[in-house]
Amino acid sequence: MGQQQLLLLVLGIVIVGLAVVVGIQAFGENQKKANSDAMTNDVIRIVSDAQAWNLKPKAFGGGNGEFTDVTLEKLGYTVSADGVYTNLNGDYKLVSDATASQFIVQGCKPSTGNLVQATATGTTPGSITTIVKNGVVDADCTFTGL
Repeated sequence: MGQQQLLLLVLGIVIVGLAVVVGIQAFGENQKKANSDAMTNDVIRIVSDAQAWNLKPKAFGGGNGEFTDVTLEKLGYTVSADGVYTNLNGDYKLVSDATASQFIVQGCKPSTGNLVQATATGTTPGSITTIVKNGVVDADCTFTGL
């Protein structure tokens, strides 16, 4: 009887231990996915702001139908000296200078490895495309493109 109780106790401890490990792993994966979703929301918001800027006449501080002169600063974002806008979700930067018909912003978060890019080729919701890659960013978060 004593051995049977000891065996059940050990079995119970093993099952609880496995459940804790699985729970920790699930939490970590959910955190990466939530960060990826938040970053996607951020890049789409930035691109939408650029579209609104594009539609404004130059007299009102807009692009008058072009993305050419748009920067994160002109859209109202506070950026560091190297042009990176940072919030809790990640770091965001223009991939290259905007052209008259295209605006590209990229976000990354080294701790989760998430990389998100959004491109606007016009001013309609259908002209926004996004690319999301998980687990691909290294610690220096270089904005080299997808």
